[in-house]
Amino acid sequence: MSDDEARPDVPSARMLSWARNSTIYRLERRMMTERQLFDAIIRKTKQKFENITEMQLRAVADSAVAFAHENGGLNDTTYAEVSTRSAVRSGRSKRRIAQTLSQKGVDREIITAALDEADELLAAVVFARKRAFGPFRRGDADRERSAREMAAFGRNGFSFETGKTVLSMSHEEAEDLVIARSRQAR
Repeated sequence: MSDDEARPDVPSARMLSWARNSTIYRLERRMMTERQLFDAIIRKTKQKFENITEMQLRAVADSAVAFAHENGGLNDTTYAEVSTRSAVRSGRSKRRIAQTLSQKGVDREIITAALDEADELLAAVVFARKRAFGPFRRGDADRERSAREMAAFGRNGFSFETGKTVLSMSHEEAEDLVIARSRQAR
């Protein structure tokens, strides 16, 4: 009986080595938050090692997160900033971005700081362009269509005022706003 088997609360060297390799593999492929990495390591460790105790499982996941921090591969602040910029360019509202980041385990203060830089009006115009709403609409709008467009803005987390502003823009104003604010964001 080895020392690792005698202490069910301490992960084996093999488990820790596997956790480091798994962490490298995951972070080479995409950015992750601390919680995403922790949850992924927990899930895969349960599959990989049959008789692992709950304490060993936690220790393996904690060591993977610590390893990622030590090597600069994990930073929730950077993750939130990059995700927010990308989401604005995709036409997502601040409310929706905050919800997504929160679900991924990013701290509330980090989310708030990342959203301070987000341009809600730019995101709303991009959303309108994707959906052919307001200034990007083909043909004239009747009352019913305008109401459906406003409802879509609301369902996607944009305020009434933001939706109203975008729907009242001309095509040229909307395009100019996207061009000007996209340059500023770089």
